[in-house]
Amino acid sequence: AAVTQISRVLVALVALLNIALGLGFLIDPAGSAQRFFLEPLGTQGMATLRADFTAFFVVGGVAALLGATRNDRAPLIVPIALLSIAIAGRAVSLVADGAPATAFPPMVVEAVMVAILLLARRIFADARG
Repeated sequence: AAVTQISRVLVALVALLNIALGLGFLIDPAGSAQRFFLEPLGTQGMATLRADFTAFFVVGGVAALLGATRNDRAPLIVPIALLSIAIAGRAVSLVADGAPATAFPPMVVEAVMVAILLLARRIFADARG
């Protein structure tokens, strides 16, 4: 159905965005860090950016891509969980650290991605039968 195809495309776009972000942290951790308002401390800070941020975005993105290509809702739980925990962490930061204007755009992007993934999870066929 058209709704399923549109959902698959939207999930694939979410996947590709996350994979691109992850690869950005692998290839250019300092530049990616600046776009996320981060500053690495020495070589270990760079290694942490390359390892942890690459893992977060690539694992979530690949799971979403699997869901989109297989029309399978099961893998979508991975990026849904990752992004939901990120939103929760940002919400804690709003309370603990204040709410600058820069705090909200990433939360909106994450919330839109979660909404797309949750909607797709309802639409996609369960590959397990």
